[in-house]
Amino acid sequence: MANIEVTLPSLGEGVIEATITRWLVEPNSQVEEDTPIAEIATDKVDSEIPSPANGIFIKSFFSEGEIPRVGDVIAIIQTSSELDDQVDETLISSEINEQQTPDKKTPELTSIQKTNKTVSENELIISTFIRHYAGQRGISFDELKGIQGSGANHEVTKTDVLNYFKTRNPISSAENSPMKKLVGFNMPKQTDYIPKEGEEVVELGKTRKLIAEHMLKSVLQAPHVTSFIEVDITSLVQWREQNKHRFKKENGINLTYTPIITELVVRALKEYPQINSSLFGDKLILKKYFNIGIATALPNNDLIVPVVRDADKKSLLKLAIDIADLTNRARENKLKPGETSGGTFTITNLGQVGNVSGTPIINQPESAILAVGTIQKKPWVVNADGQNSIGIRDILTLSLSYDHRIIDGILGGSFLKRIGELLETFSAVV
Repeated sequence: MANIEVTLPSLGEGVIEATITRWLVEPNSQVEEDTPIAEIATDKVDSEIPSPANGIFIKSFFSEGEIPRVGDVIAIIQTSSELDDQVDETLISSEINEQQTPDKKTPELTSIQKTNKTVSENELIISTFIRHYAGQRGISFDELKGIQGSGANHEVTKTDVLNYFKTRNPISSAENSPMKKLVGFNMPKQTDYIPKEGEEVVELGKTRKLIAEHMLKSVLQAPHVTSFIEVDITSLVQWREQNKHRFKKENGINLTYTPIITELVVRALKEYPQINSSLFGDKLILKKYFNIGIATALPNNDLIVPVVRDADKKSLLKLAIDIADLTNRARENKLKPGETSGGTFTITNLGQVGNVSGTPIINQPESAILAVGTIQKKPWVVNADGQNSIGIRDILTLSLSYDHRIIDGILGGSFLKRIGELLETFSAVV
């Protein structure tokens, strides 16, 4: 017999933990290779963990609702000797000691920090993730070193940082905040609210709860400023009309404005690198890579933001293919863990429901988000050969929300103007 440790696999860039939402097998039950044994949730994406081999599901180390980290052993599969050769050698561990207590968990290993070091009582372990998490909340490394760690070997945990942040910033505490009515902290729990006649109490879904928490944190964390611009994209509209049928025939997908805007946004970000950044405590992190989030509405009206990675290295055709793939899989709930993380800038399309413009909320830890309104035909002043005249043009309204801690109006407005210029002078071959 051999015992295989099933670990929480790598879930994509920036994702270090997941919630066990449901175990799909019972202890001592037979499992087959590649059949799902557990459902997990990361941020807004649900996925399954398959069995690495044929065998017996011996036990799990985490209960439903608990949150293991990448690399943690979550279960044990026992295989017979004739099945051993089918098992990936990287997943096979030494046999479990017969005297190991049933509830003892394997020492934590994460993609951020792996250590065999013996830690003294007063020694502090602070992972890269925790430093980043604290920095997003304006907690310096010196402050972080003063936090009493409650994790294994006195490791500072996310909960430790959050508790310190609430004490340091009373506005983040539901009980102490004088702004709790303003930001909704005092909203009654569902169990506390007695509906009146004509009312129905609806439990928020998991995704909507995550969105609510993420948006509230963003508004409290970053002072938002929004700039607007109107852009004459008549030439772009004509170009698309001339090429969309050929594009669909050759590539099997529709030629939308989103990949075009994405390509031009990346070009503008290269000219204004401070927009493609994150604030880490009192340091600005300028990012030399361009991962563009595409906000996507789901059939139930929730929102998810899949990320196009390395958008600067992709042609317009490749961007169109990748965006179509990500958004289609998002609507079908088929995104993989990690495909909604690691963005450096987000684009949201308000025009798909006919909205002219809006003031979007920044997708933290990014510093800005672009909203694209609907295209309207408007009378517009056109200059031809030095002569002004009035013509009917295709006008697009863009709005840019940005973090005023690091982006002032001149920078945000200049970046938005540059996107407008690129749209007005767009030309491409696909």
